[in-house]
Amino acid sequence: MYPYFLFFNAFLIPGAWSLLSCPSYAESKLPNVVLIFIDDLGYSDIGPFSATQVSTPHLDRLAREGRRFTDFIVSSAVCSASRAALMTGCIHERVSVSGAFGPSAKVGLASSEVTIAEICKSKGYATACFGKWHLGRQDRFLPTSQGFDRYFGLPYSNDMWPFHPNELAKKVAGTPVAANFPPLPLIENTTIVDAEVTADDQKQLTTEYTRRSVEFIRENRNEPFFLYLPHTMVHVPLFVSSKFEGKSGAGLFADVVQEVDWSVGQILDALRDCNVDSNTLILFSSDNGPWLSYGDHAGSAGPFREGKGTAWEGGVRVPTLMRWPGVIPSGTSCSQLASTIDILPTITSAIGAELPSSKIDGKDIRALMTDDNALSPHTTFPYYFGNNELQAIRDSRWKLVFPHRYRSLQGRPGGTKGIPATYSNKETGLELYDLRNDPSESRDIAAMHPQVVQRLQFEANHWRAELGDKLTGVKGAAVRAIGE
Repeated sequence: MYPYFLFFNAFLIPGAWSLLSCPSYAESKLPNVVLIFIDDLGYSDIGPFSATQVSTPHLDRLAREGRRFTDFIVSSAVCSASRAALMTGCIHERVSVSGAFGPSAKVGLASSEVTIAEICKSKGYATACFGKWHLGRQDRFLPTSQGFDRYFGLPYSNDMWPFHPNELAKKVAGTPVAANFPPLPLIENTTIVDAEVTADDQKQLTTEYTRRSVEFIRENRNEPFFLYLPHTMVHVPLFVSSKFEGKSGAGLFADVVQEVDWSVGQILDALRDCNVDSNTLILFSSDNGPWLSYGDHAGSAGPFREGKGTAWEGGVRVPTLMRWPGVIPSGTSCSQLASTIDILPTITSAIGAELPSSKIDGKDIRALMTDDNALSPHTTFPYYFGNNELQAIRDSRWKLVFPHRYRSLQGRPGGTKGIPATYSNKETGLELYDLRNDPSESRDIAAMHPQVVQRLQFEANHWRAELGDKLTGVKGAAVRAIGE
């Protein structure tokens, strides 16, 4: 067990950060940026997006003091691809990252790609990443080689260890099975500080990431900083510290969400205590929708169809909050289409930095953050999933779904106690949905709007020419190489 956990588990109780309050100082002219990224958090898993089974007072505060984004999507509904898009401002296929890298993967985000951290470094920012990375396990792919001054966390998902839920399910069924994953490592910068993370260690991850984040804020209160906090939770297997275990009264998943909410509160308190609150942009989002097969250990996509691992809205639409006192109007909402790929160009503009020389797909959405009448800068947005499959395309209203196979529980309940239910495979035809009037994608109206179908098919061909499409056999002309 990593030694810090033993000490800080007893120390970190709600409100304890007041003991570490910071002196006042003259705020930097450049804004600080805090990017909090949750793993597998569904659209309706927190209070600002209609959660009813869990209390999230700190996220509620973030919404009251900032802006909700109700049509905010990810590039792909799976870990590595989603994070590559976030870090680079590109549709993930442009940088050749698909799926989720396993422990033995020899690839990662190419060093030639420019990350948010590298853009911030160009303006003299201190940078740190505390949490799940999942963009390459080798040293050359870890955060400290991608613009971050320091890193602490897991190199990939917390289920990629000898106790993977699928392995446990086979054992429960009495089927002998050999472990498919090596021990899970905990890494600081490029050094393994815990070669075999245990269940007790995982219970302390949210606490330790938070402690380090607050410490980083305190240490850099007199200079601009970029803090990236990609929490391991609420990805399965779920773990929660003793501070929140059983406290929600609504099960383990709700306990874990409450601890993530607590972490947000600690960040907010640290910014206030260090007198940088009004000069800090906070962005809160998720890498994809809920992993529905895990049932009571998974969240909810609310009104949206399906979840993680699909191109339906439940997989790609995520709860997103932004707060910047004096800049973003408090207590407001934005229903315009925006995405995680927009975060890089938006931060770049906010700090007066230069965009990468290589092409990106994200847009500056500062207008959406501040102006109630601003329109989405995206004309269309492609939904790639699987191995370079263009499964759908949308604009601000319409979504055209192309024939493809996808996974579904088909109305069956998910699993219990961390053991997943089995998905079925389904197939879709060429289908059109009106997301404005049918956000749950329940009624195909392609036959009623042939001109919309034709227009979106034309736009899809543009994306295919750029990024390719395995479903139609097109090879993209503007795809950059993955790191190897």
